[in-house]
Formats: sequence, C-alpha cells, structure tokens
Amino acid sequence: MLRKKWSHFSPIMPESLQGESTAELMADLSLREREKNLSAAYLNERQFVLEKFTSWTDQDQVDFVKTLIRSMCHDQHGQIDAYLKPILQRDFIAFLPDRLARYVLSFLDARWLNSSEKVSHTWRRIISHGKLWRRLIERNVQTDPVWKGVVDKRGWRNFLFVSKEKAHTLIFQELGYSPNLIEQLRNTVDSLEAQHHFYRNLYPKINRDIESLKSNWQNGRHVLSRITCHSEPSRGVYCLQYDDDKIISGLRDHTIKIWLRKDLQCSKTLRGHTGSVLCLQYDDRVIISGSSDTTVRVWDVHTGELLHTLMHHVEAVLHLRFQNGMMVTCSKDRSIAVWGMISPREINVRRVLVAHRAAVNVVDFDSKYIVSASGDRTIKVWSTDTCEFVRTMIGHRRGIACLQYHDRLVVSGSSDNTIRLWDIEIGACLRVLEGHEQLVRCIRFDSKRIVSGAYDGRIKVWDLQAAMNPRSPPDSICLLTLVEHTGRVFRLQFDEFQIVSSSHDDTILIWDFLEPKPESHALDGTFQQTAGSAAVPSADNVAQAPDIGGAPQVDQQNLEDSENDDDVDDVMRQRQVPMEVVELAVLNERDREDSPSENDGEYERRRRDADARN
Repeated sequence: MLRKKWSHFSPIMPESLQGESTAELMADLSLREREKNLSAAYLNERQFVLEKFTSWTDQDQVDFVKTLIRSMCHDQHGQIDAYLKPILQRDFIAFLPDRLARYVLSFLDARWLNSSEKVSHTWRRIISHGKLWRRLIERNVQTDPVWKGVVDKRGWRNFLFVSKEKAHTLIFQELGYSPNLIEQLRNTVDSLEAQHHFYRNLYPKINRDIESLKSNWQNGRHVLSRITCHSEPSRGVYCLQYDDDKIISGLRDHTIKIWLRKDLQCSKTLRGHTGSVLCLQYDDRVIISGSSDTTVRVWDVHTGELLHTLMHHVEAVLHLRFQNGMMVTCSKDRSIAVWGMISPREINVRRVLVAHRAAVNVVDFDSKYIVSASGDRTIKVWSTDTCEFVRTMIGHRRGIACLQYHDRLVVSGSSDNTIRLWDIEIGACLRVLEGHEQLVRCIRFDSKRIVSGAYDGRIKVWDLQAAMNPRSPPDSICLLTLVEHTGRVFRLQFDEFQIVSSSHDDTILIWDFLEPKPESHALDGTFQQTAGSAAVPSADNVAQAPDIGGAPQVDQQNLEDSENDDDVDDVMRQRQVPMEVVELAVLNERDREDSPSENDGEYERRRRDADARN
C-alpha cells in the first residue's frame, strides 16, 4: 500500500504573471534580452514613436508595420518571424471551461498526461482538480483484465469507483491522518492535491506490478502454494475449477471438496457419488459433477446440498460442460449426451450423439459447434443448433485425452505425447507441439499462452502466438517447464496471474506469478507455501527428466480396456480401433446423408442391455 505522505504542493504563480500565456512570457523575455544591444538614440526616441503609433487606427497600424517589413532585409524578417511564432500559438486548453478542458485531457495516456502536467500551472490544476489520474486508472481497470486483476489482488479497488468524499476519507486514512484532521481537510485544495498525488503515484505502482508479472511468466518466477487433500488410500485429484474465493475439486475417494482461497482450508466435503469424481463444473448457482459411477449429479454451490441425480450413461462419465441452459456430457460408453437445463432440478436429454469408436474423453462447445475427442484418435465436430455431424479431424497417432475449443481454434493433447492446434472451420492441423514425454492429459489456452499437463508430472507453458506462426522454430515455442508434482498431472486451469493444477500425487498446486508477499500460515500438514522457482526456462534446456516419484509409466502402445472404472488412469486405456479401420469409418461417415448420431446401432444395443440388467 502507499504509505508515503506528501509534504508540499506546487508553488503558486505570482499575481504579476497570472493571466499571461507561457508563449507571451517567453516572447517578452526574448525581447528584454535583445534590448541590451540597442542604441541609446533609438531607446530615447522609441517611446515617442510608440505613442504616435497607438494614436492611429488599427488599419493604419497594420499598414505602417507592413511598410516597415517591406523595407527590412531577409535577416530581419527571420528575427521577426521567430518573435511572432510563440505569440501566435494559443493555449486553447486555458481558454476552455474547466469541464471541457478536463474532457479533452482525459483522452491522454499516462505518458502524455505526465508531460501535460508540466505545460503550465493551468494545465496542472485542470489535471489535479479533475482527478484525471484516477480516471485513467479506472478506465484501464474497466477495459484491461490484467489491470483489473492487479487492482483486485492488491486491494486498490477500494480507492476506485467511489465518491469524492469516500476517496478523501480513505486516502487520508491511508496517509495516517486522525479523524478530526480528515474532517478539517474535507473539500479543501489540500484534499484535491492529496488525492492527485495518491493516484498519480498509484498508476506507476500498478504498471510496475504488470511488468513484473510479464517478466515472471517469462522466467518462471512464482510463489507456490500446496494443498494436500488427504484422500488416502484412494489418492488422486481428478478435476478442479477455481475463482477468487474458492477451489472446487473432484477426488478419487468419491468426494467433492471445496477449499477457501484465503487460507486454503477445506470448507465443505460433498458426498453422494459412489465412484471417482472425474469431472465437474460450477457457476454461481450449482456444481455439476460426473463420476465413474455413471451418474451426473447437481449440487447447490452455496450449501452443498445434492439437488438432482441424472442417470443416462451406462459407463463412466468422463467429461462435461454447461452454459446458457445447455449441458454436454461424454462417457466411456462412447456416446455424447446433449441436455436442456430448465432449472437445477429439471435437466433432460435432448439428443444423443454416437459416432466415436472408443470412449469419448472430452467435450467442449459454444453457440456454433460441439467438439468431442476420443480414444479412437479422432476429433469430431457437431452443430450446436441441430446436433448434426459436421466433420472429423484426424492427425493424432494415439487416443486423445484432452482439448479446448474457442473461436476457430481447437487445441488437443494425446497419448502420442503431442499437442495439436486445429482450425475448426476447415479441419486442418495448424501445428504439432512436442516436448512432453508421456500422455498429455490436460490442456488450456488463452490469447497468449497454452498450458499443458502430462503423465510425466510436468506442466509446460507454450507461446500461443509463436505456435500459430508457421515460421517460428519449434524450440522457441515452449517457454517454461514447471516441475513440482510427484505424480501424473490430471487437470489444470490458469489465468493471467496463476496456474492451479491437480495430480495423482493427491495435491493441488497454485503457481502464483504476481509475486505477492508470502503470508505466514501455520503449517499443519495440509497447506504449505514456498517462494521460488521450480521451473526450467525451456524444454530444450532439459537434458534428462528428473525422477518423478509416484508417476508410473503408461503403456501407450497398448491402450486396453481396464477392469477398474474407479481409476481415471485406467479409464484412459481405451480400446483402440486400428488406424486403417478408423480412416475407413471416417470416409464412410462423409458419404452418409444422415448424421452419424442416427446411424449407429451399437450404442442403442448397449443401452437396451443396460436397461435389461437394471
């Protein structure tokens, strides 16, 4: 926080100089300097000529000056021109009403606003009394998510978007003034000056934090916080989502745990699933989770109450997404279910999509497309409105474990250890990223970065813009390799300030790149916070992977069905169709007139068998 008291204000301009523009003052000073070289005869007669000149009309005066100029030489013309230029320049800001002057100057960025303060006392007064530094900060907070995040995390939002009276009180409290003195200074020039200095100093402080944040991402500097979930003997945190207040995680021990960000302690444990919680998502009303017990459950996000249990899939529910009254789930039973969400207690299946030849491991969607990826090595695209099949994207050599879709870009990770970038509109693979040594299990991206986690226990940060540039050399794309988990990385999420990841090692790690000052927490075996960098600047700088304890090798050449649905690692070992058969199936799908969701009898047969067993 800003604790530095300001001790003086800007000096007041002498009355003798008030009302004159800077240009006029400079011209007068220049004239006085030249008077030192004038002849005594001219100085004696000049006053008489001036008195005569002022007795003439305006037009007479102009004609007389023109006559004088015509009689002068070129050098004299140059001297007169140099004298006239500053006089002809007008300080239009000083002539405007304060309200309009503030409006004009409010469009300046920080560099020009800083320079404008030095133009004149009038400009500085307009900037100070108009609180233009505060307005600039507020505008950046409203338009830039990084500014918003820094302001929120540092606690500076308290000083923004508040009334003049509230700002006065908060700033003088911050400066350490007594309540009586705060009231005495209210609505004074001193108050305006104090606020001006506060916000003027706050701007570069926020800017330094943002520059530090960029540098930390580039160099891997972070503060690491660790949550140990104590889910033994069934260890593993399979899914998570977070916000500024909480982290919600799904565990192998069949529970959902809610952790508070302020102290990283577990505030609630939700019980109801009879299998591992493999996927979840929440909003401001509900948590929706999917499990290896084949059910989808809906919980109240505030109370933890179980609101609804959905039974549709006949095998483990591997992934789900919901938004805007629609939910999409996918399962080991090779199907995708599209649900309509009327209320938390009224969620119904609208359509079932069947085209994959192995477990559907992940789905994502927006208002245009539903995208799914499977152990059959394919990514399939469907129309969100009609649920009609659109295209298949082929390229991975092994089953696909994860993907994210946004705008035209799909990024996928596979058990072939690679990451692929796709253009969803044409189905083309744009780039292949290599660097992980085992199955790529989770992946997320934003406008700047791709962050991936794998069974090798590593998290890698990639430059998205470099990846999208075909001229970028492969060794320039991976920015960081983070090594801290001692088991397979199952899930991660990130934003401009942090990565939150979960693992088979039963931990949730928070990698904070804003470099907050570490707070002292009592270590009770549940939470640990350390400052430092467990990062390798580039994947190419790693000669050999460190020994990652607790991360068993994955047989990626033989992805067989598992007998144990409770283990997500085993769920990933899906039955694989030979590549030539998959390609033939895709060619046949392209020739069909109907959607594949209406032409696969295998799914319906399995549904009937499951109903008969029940």
